[in-house]
Amino acid sequence: MKTLNVGMIGAGFMAKAHSLAYTGMPMYFWPAPAKFNKLMIADVTDELAKDAADRLGFEKYTSNWMDIIEDPDIDVVDIVTPNNSHAEIAIAAAKAGKHIISEKPLARDAAESKTMLDAVKENNVKHMVAFNYRRTPAVSLAKKIIEEGKIGKILNFRGTYLQDWSADPNSPLSWRFNKELAGSGALGDIGTHVIDFARYLVGEINEVMATAKTWIPERPKQEGGVDKLGTVKSGANVPKGKVDVDDEIMTMIRFDNGAVGSIEATRNAWGRNNFLTFEIHGEEGSLYFNYERRDELQVCFKNDSDDERGFKTIYTGPPHPYGEGLWPIPALGIGYGDTKIIEIYDFAKALVGNGQVSPNFEDGYQIALISDAILKSSEEDKWIKIK
Repeated sequence: MKTLNVGMIGAGFMAKAHSLAYTGMPMYFWPAPAKFNKLMIADVTDELAKDAADRLGFEKYTSNWMDIIEDPDIDVVDIVTPNNSHAEIAIAAAKAGKHIISEKPLARDAAESKTMLDAVKENNVKHMVAFNYRRTPAVSLAKKIIEEGKIGKILNFRGTYLQDWSADPNSPLSWRFNKELAGSGALGDIGTHVIDFARYLVGEINEVMATAKTWIPERPKQEGGVDKLGTVKSGANVPKGKVDVDDEIMTMIRFDNGAVGSIEATRNAWGRNNFLTFEIHGEEGSLYFNYERRDELQVCFKNDSDDERGFKTIYTGPPHPYGEGLWPIPALGIGYGDTKIIEIYDFAKALVGNGQVSPNFEDGYQIALISDAILKSSEEDKWIKIK
C-alpha cells in the first residue's frame, strides 16, 4: 500500500477537518487505496505552526509555506487558507510537481481560478476542490436515482444554503466579509456548495438572473489572527470595519438541458444553522435533501398508488453509496467529518490510479464563472449567460 506525504498550509477549522480525514480514512475504507502521512504543516508564526503540528499530528512545522513546496518528500499539498492565497500556493505546488487539494471556493473569481487550472494542467498533477457535501451518502444516492432515470426528465432544481452565524451585527469582522481576501461573501462561502449540487445532480448552468444584498455594512473589528466566524460577539464600542461583500444572494437559473431552478444563500437567516437543501422535480418523481438531516433522502414517485403517494424517507446505510465503509445499520449518523473522510478516500483513489477526481479545478473554475455571472447579474439587473 502506497504512503503519500502531506504538507498542509493553514491550521484553522478546515485543517482539523482535513487532518481527521487523513487519519480516519483507512479505518473506514480498508484496504485503503493509500495511506497518508502528515509530514508538515504551515501557519503564520512558528508558535502557531508548532501548536498545530502537536494538535493535528504533523511531524514537522513551519511558518514559511514555501518550505512545504520545496520539500522533495511531500507528495500532496493541502490548501486550507483564506481564498486570496489559494492561487499563489496552488500554482507554486503545481510547478513543483505536487498533487493538490484546495478548499472551496477555488479562488476569488474566475480569472484567478483559471490560472490555477492552467497550472495543474501544464504540470500534469492531480487536483481536487473540496466540495465535500456532495459526498454525503444521501446526496450520492440522489445522483444514483437520477442516473437510473427513476425521476425521469428533470424539470426543476431548488437549492438553499441558509445560516444565521452572521445575522448579529455585533459578530466580528471575519476575513469572510472582506472582498480582497474572500472575493465574495455568502455566495463564495456557502452558495458555491449549492451551485456544486446543481451541476452534480442536474447538469451545467448556462444562465442566471440574480439579486445580491449586503444587510450589515460594518462589523466590529476582530482582535488577533484567529478567525472567530460568528461564534464570539464583540462589544458595541469596539472599532468597526466595512463589509464589502454580499450577505445574501438569490438567483434564478437555467440549465443546458432545459431545466430551470433557483439558488438562495444567506448567512443572515435566524434559526437556520446549516440549512443546505435541494429539491428536484422530474417528470416521474421528486427528491428532497436537507443536510441538517444528513442520513435521510426524501423520495416520491409518480407511479406510487394514489392512496400512498407522498414523500417517503430513505435512511442511508450499508446498501447505499459509500455504505460499505461507514456504519453497520442505517441512520446511525453521518457527520461532517465522515464526508471529509469520503472525500479523501476518493482523492486517494485518484492519486494512485489513472483517473482524475471530481470535483476538480475544472469544476472549481466553472463554479467561479457562474458565481461571477451571479454578481454581474445583480449589478446589471438582467439575465447573464455563462461562458
